[in-house]
Amino acid sequence: MQTAPEYDVVSIKLNKTGGNRVDVDSNDNTYIATNIRVKQLLEQAYSIKEDLISGVPDDVASARFDINAKILQSDPEELKKLRGKESTMVLAFLVDRFSLRAHTETRILPVYELLTSKHGIKFRQSPVTNEPGTHIAGNGRTNFTAHNLSMDTLASVLSEKLHRTVLNHTKLAGDYDLTLRWTPEDLTETQNEDGVSIFTALQEQLGLMLKAAKGPVQTLVVDQMTMPSPN
Repeated sequence: MQTAPEYDVVSIKLNKTGGNRVDVDSNDNTYIATNIRVKQLLEQAYSIKEDLISGVPDDVASARFDINAKILQSDPEELKKLRGKESTMVLAFLVDRFSLRAHTETRILPVYELLTSKHGIKFRQSPVTNEPGTHIAGNGRTNFTAHNLSMDTLASVLSEKLHRTVLNHTKLAGDYDLTLRWTPEDLTETQNEDGVSIFTALQEQLGLMLKAAKGPVQTLVVDQMTMPSPN
């Protein structure tokens, strides 16, 4: 039975700078995170948004950490086999060093349903090209332009920005090209007098709408977690 890959050496230290900036850099044999919070690590390990994680003890949740994890294997071909497995390897050191025990649980929570408006959509299906994959550009805070974007992916992007799960109920298949511009709620009118909310922007610019509802959402419940063991 093949064991899950793990980092050979993991250094975890408290970051006491008091700053908010988080830097994460990973490649074939290293994972380096500076000033990171545990919920951000859990988000990566379980592919679940922070807002859907509960049960982390206050002292662990409020702390920030500097993490330096390494694979000592130097064979390039063997290292290539580890690509795409960072989440599994992050989970491994969370279990080992933070004594993590957790389970997923489906709960009925407030959600938004992504729907088409009665006047129809205002964007077009992506043309067939030799550039596969989704491409998103823009600052992500007030605007983005997307190519080859599915409605499921758009729902995921909106979930992150609205801090609430968005469910794709558009019934639109395929991939699309679109641009969206909006004004975040924390920008004042004097900063952007002509700004519109993301809800209004979706309807006016794309012919889509968000409807508040309740629905099944997968959450992560932390049963046990402690401050990391010494190096």
